[in-house]
Order: sequence, then structure tokens, then C-alpha cells
Amino acid sequence: MLTLVAIVEYADGAETAGQRYEDTVLALLDRHGGRLERRLRGTDGRSEVHVITFVARTGYESFLVDPERAALRADLGDAAPTTRVIEVDEV
Repeated sequence: MLTLVAIVEYADGAETAGQRYEDTVLALLDRHGGRLERRLRGTDGRSEVHVITFVARTGYESFLVDPERAALRADLGDAAPTTRVIEVDEV
């Protein structure tokens, strides 16, 4: 099991487009053995935190190169959110 925390920051003025992008790509997790455990939005509406699990690291790797995900990101261009991903363990 692989557990990740993703910190997502939306581009200035592109919060709505960024949220739609996240809605769509998070729905792709299942096809890669992933699951969204928690999705939290910052009170300012400009950022989100996701807790995501994958059955195996290979699922995460395949999610990263998913052609549908890549196409959606390319369509957003400069409006695409930036994401920092941290691998975590329970303590």
C-alpha cells in the first residue's frame, strides 16, 4: 500500500478551472488501483489537500502517465494547478 498527500495550488484566476481539472483526474484513480481517501479545500479556495492511496507503487506510476490525465493537463496550459506530492506513513 502506498499513501500520498498531494498539496494542490491553483493558478491565480484559474481556481474554477483547476477544481474542475482535479474533479476529473481524481476520478481516474480507480483505473490505476488508487483511491481518494480525503479531499480538503483551503478556506481561501485557492488550494486543496488530497490523501490518496494506491494498492501498489506501479499504480501511482501509471496514474502519472495516464494519457487522459496528460491531455487534460495540457489543455489547461498555464492555468494547470501545481502539485507537491509527499509519500507518508502512519505514525
